Amino acid sequence: MPKPNRSIDAIPVYLVQPDTTTAGESAPLVAGAQTYAAGGYRQMTGIAASTGLTTPPANTRRAIIQAEAQAIRWRDDGTAPTASVGMLIPAGGELRYDGSDMSAIKLIQVTTGAIANVAYYA
Repeated sequence: MPKPNRSIDAIPVYLVQPDTTTAGESAPLVAGAQTYAAGGYRQMTGIAASTGLTTPPANTRRAIIQAEAQAIRWRDDGTAPTASVGMLIPAGGELRYDGSDMSAIKLIQVTTGAIANVAYYA
């Protein structure tokens, strides 16, 4: 059986840029990629009731929320999530939240023992 003829044009190519930033800044690894600067971390435990994120650092544009040990649910529409209603983040899953109002997002554990790891980025 002959091997398929693969054109070099069919292979995606990404332009990697050299780090030309000043100290403390992140350089994009792929042309056009957004970059974020680390802005802080929080671990939330005992989230049996709907709980908001702490006041994020100034200029926060993204929060990465990871569910550890048990699933968690979230909402950002002004209604508190419950253990059975809201967007699900399964244990081991994560949410990359790019909302303009970080105070709008609320979390709750689905079952006892859930941990939410939150990293903030500006």
